[in-house]
Amino acid sequence: MAERISEGEQAVMEVLWAEAPLTATEVAERIPDARGWSERTVKTMLGRLLTKGALVHEEDGRRYLYRPAVERADYAVRETRRLADRLFGGRAAPLVAHLAAGDGLTAQDIAELEALLKDLKA
Repeated sequence: MAERISEGEQAVMEVLWAEAPLTATEVAERIPDARGWSERTVKTMLGRLLTKGALVHEEDGRRYLYRPAVERADYAVRETRRLADRLFGGRAAPLVAHLAAGDGLTAQDIAELEALLKDLKA
């Protein structure tokens, strides 16, 4: 999957990362009501994601079953790398510093980062 997915498309992906395969109707039922999306909107998103290679589908009688073509963890790694490249010259330290400066790190986050750094040094 070379193309980026939009925020709305990601909402569809989150549903399918949590549970797959699903029909378009089942995906629409699992999209938060706050979005106000119709099943038609969800089908449009599914079509876009198929075109981008983020999803695959299989026929099941007269309906299609959709499943992710990319793992969530792989997507997160790629998007994090794009963010770091675009905003911080590809460097992780300024990204973490930026999060810390904006009160974006909890005590638990800091403890997890310390443990990660300790493991990386070992």
